[in-house]
Amino acid sequence: MSKIATIIKPFLPILAAIYGLALIYITALPLADGEGSLANEAVGWILTLAAILLTVFVVIPIERKVYPESRQFSLKPPTLTVAAGLLLIAPLWLVTQEAIVYGLTSLFHSVQTETLTYSSDELREDMLSSVHAVFLAPVLEELCYRQLAISPFRRRKSQIIVCVIMAVLFGILHVRNFMGASIAALLFGIVYIWSRNIWYAVLLHAGSNLTATLFAVYCCLGFGEIQTCKSPVIFLPDMKVFIASLLLAIIGVVALKASRRPSQ
Repeated sequence: MSKIATIIKPFLPILAAIYGLALIYITALPLADGEGSLANEAVGWILTLAAILLTVFVVIPIERKVYPESRQFSLKPPTLTVAAGLLLIAPLWLVTQEAIVYGLTSLFHSVQTETLTYSSDELREDMLSSVHAVFLAPVLEELCYRQLAISPFRRRKSQIIVCVIMAVLFGILHVRNFMGASIAALLFGIVYIWSRNIWYAVLLHAGSNLTATLFAVYCCLGFGEIQTCKSPVIFLPDMKVFIASLLLAIIGVVALKASRRPSQ
């Protein structure tokens, strides 16, 4: 490792956060006027895809050459069984995360909630934005806030410290959803360190965003009620959603265990 790379290494988490923030800002520019039209969304998708490709280039030819330690983390996509298991576990995680945020917030002040409502137009806009939130944003954000920041550090202790730092920075990026985003990012980072594979974090992230989108569909179609708070951002689903999430998580755990069985 060169002397410059050694000097820069302690500052990599901050540099990765700044890099990620810059890319996220650029990809959000098409929607800066508040219009969620298909054309604006499509431009945002293209910009985000370009940002992902740029970041992959930074990770593979550059980071892995400058910091050989980063090769301990795999970029290989998991099997379909593992991917399905992680996506099925994500809803229960999101429900649990929201309950944690609600509980912690309630310790300091009362939380005023109201029933979440969606009109057909609002649901259409939400469906458009969900393409970015589910398929693109998790890849870009995990590459920036987990892969670039954590992988250059060899020791597990250092990785955990960076994971916590990036969770806080990720929370700051989400402003009103600071607590929820920080807790989620902490989980994604721990999963990344444990699995040694960025795709595990990406899939959990995508599954959480997909679940949030399905909350809107759930309410709009009148299947049940979800209580929400705008500051901090909290979604409290009814018992039907909790039971469904628990059942899906059980299936997901079974799928993950099945994927680890040696082939006969």
